[in-house]
Amino acid sequence: MNTTDAVAHYASVARVLLVSNDPVTVQQLTEAMHQLALSPEVCLEVPAALRLLNTQKFEAVIVDLLLGESAHAILVEVRISCSNRTAVTFAISGSPAGRAEAFKSGSSFVLERPLSVDLITRMLKAAYGFIVRERRRYFRCPVSVPADIRRAALSDIRCQTLNISEGGMAISVPIPLKSGPLVSVHFQLPNRPFQFAAQSFICWSDEQGRLGLQFASSSGEWRSELQEWLSQRLEDSLPESVVEKFRRTIDS
Repeated sequence: MNTTDAVAHYASVARVLLVSNDPVTVQQLTEAMHQLALSPEVCLEVPAALRLLNTQKFEAVIVDLLLGESAHAILVEVRISCSNRTAVTFAISGSPAGRAEAFKSGSSFVLERPLSVDLITRMLKAAYGFIVRERRRYFRCPVSVPADIRRAALSDIRCQTLNISEGGMAISVPIPLKSGPLVSVHFQLPNRPFQFAAQSFICWSDEQGRLGLQFASSSGEWRSELQEWLSQRLEDSLPESVVEKFRRTIDS
């Protein structure tokens, strides 16, 4: 039976998978996460948590090692998961030996019992920048601006962007294009003077004239410009109450 706890969903900076069947631990962690505008998804059993890792995206994963040896399987699964391999991971340990095993299994941070909301909050704040960066990496922002696809020895194609993320973008094209080729996409984001020119691979297309591009380069001036623009759009997408928590955490 799926024992995922029904935690009320609210607008948040990031989603966190919390795997524990200890009511006190769940309460302490949930309280600390709410203070930082993090949205917890509570799972009481390891098999249910593994299923969630294969079907949903989380920016962070917290595993209670009191669940037994199988809890380490979650930390291992995170690292091989298509969607969650770069998530920030935490383990909750009750001993120095457990702490060492948690790091060996791939945990980024380890919380040691006895827990308190203050201790948890300090640890989450230490990891907050990594969690926000993970959210931004997968944040896909809707945006409609003109763009040009340029191909070697072929004419340019005028198109329209649909959305953009750090790793790529979706666009609407007037003619069908096959997946695979390396192209150069040129565009300008709203309220930015910077002209983007990103080498990209065509990774998918559909019958509605939509195309998916994966950026080929992970560095360059255009990349930092894009990250800054996406960070602002991500903040703009959150309710003011969440933004205030986000700013207080970053500034503290």
